[in-house]
Amino acid sequence: MTHPNIIYIHSHDTGRYIQPYGHAIPTPNLQRLADQGVIFRQAFCAAPTCSPSRAALLTGQSPHSAGMMGLVNRGFGLNDYSQHLLHTLHAHGYHTVLAGLQHLHHDRTQLGFDQIVAPEKSTLVDDVAPAAVSFIQNAPKQPFFMDIGFFETHRNFPDIGPNDDPNSLRPPAPLPDTPETRADMAAYCTMARKLDDGVGMVLDALDQAEIADQTIVIFTTDHGVAFPLCKGNLTDHGMGVSLIIRGGEAFPAGRSIDAMISQIDLFPTLCDHLGIAPPTWLQGKSFLPVLRGETDEINNEIFAEVSYHAAYEPQRAVRTKRYKYIRRYVADHTSHVGPVLANCDDSISKDLLLAQGWRERKIPAEQLYNLIFDPNESHNLAADPSMSNIITDMRNRLQSWMEHTDDPILAGTKIPTPPQAVLNEIDATSPSETAGLFHVTV
Repeated sequence: MTHPNIIYIHSHDTGRYIQPYGHAIPTPNLQRLADQGVIFRQAFCAAPTCSPSRAALLTGQSPHSAGMMGLVNRGFGLNDYSQHLLHTLHAHGYHTVLAGLQHLHHDRTQLGFDQIVAPEKSTLVDDVAPAAVSFIQNAPKQPFFMDIGFFETHRNFPDIGPNDDPNSLRPPAPLPDTPETRADMAAYCTMARKLDDGVGMVLDALDQAEIADQTIVIFTTDHGVAFPLCKGNLTDHGMGVSLIIRGGEAFPAGRSIDAMISQIDLFPTLCDHLGIAPPTWLQGKSFLPVLRGETDEINNEIFAEVSYHAAYEPQRAVRTKRYKYIRRYVADHTSHVGPVLANCDDSISKDLLLAQGWRERKIPAEQLYNLIFDPNESHNLAADPSMSNIITDMRNRLQSWMEHTDDPILAGTKIPTPPQAVLNEIDATSPSETAGLFHVTV
């Protein structure tokens, strides 16, 4: 049996803010993909930061197990690049292709792809999508795996387009509804339209090449949207991601799945679907049993983490269907008890919160949320005596996972960094503050 082609399309900072998840953001091509495939309503990244989340998905393990504790553009990297999904697929006859953004290595030629088809200087849809289409039009007879990475919807956002009226939009859930946040959301919407255009070009090319029925298409994103209290946070606003898969009997049209899925489950799922023995390092689980109706859940809990982004902000989380527990270790190693502002991208929404005293708000070391009655994770129950059994259980789940995965945070000291790492000071306001940058030495 010939293996299907696999196209992995990933965007930057999109979360679930697209049309198939019910938002007023016109993305008709992503809606087409969802209509023709399976949409996962409860999919989560393993880290709400760029390189760690991608590393987790493509190696099938937690970021700290993979070694990606921070951003590759700030000096971090994988422990072993041979653990990247492309090498497993290549060993089973796949021609591997990179088109666009990858965010795992400072030199994309070192990742091991057989072919790189998009220009190096731009990862925008306008440059990446045509290169991907050209490859599809001339695809080899052997099965191929193509990694298509779009810069969209990362900041900086473009000017608001003529079809995006701020007065007809709502900002992301944790933000107040103000002229500033609506304008910010309108600019995001304009960029999301461009992302959707890129997805549409790829889908159209598959149809025109008459290989759509031989191809699995995966669309996802790295983490939540680049707004305050979303990206970089371990609430669902940061962890929640879009995940849509189309292709073959395993991913039938029109399905909606509510099982909790972590992005580390994608690698083992592909192995299961292709009949490939899963590599020994995988920590995720195949979710094909959910699609086959054999079970409602494959995960009793899922985990996520932050160590470094622009600045150091160690935190870990465990999520069940009902509860979320977040443990912040920032105050364990520093005197800092407020938000780590450098880990939030600059924006008019951020300016609004800063003007209202965001810097002075304290963040507790422990947070516990009831996701049924508090889906926005705004009412911390960690100190509620009636929740003592629940928080003990969640602490134990998190501790067990950290021990099982040999989390470096268990050492009780600051998590080590590579010698070339470049970071902001923990009290910096912006990730672009050059005065707040420092080179880490070992």
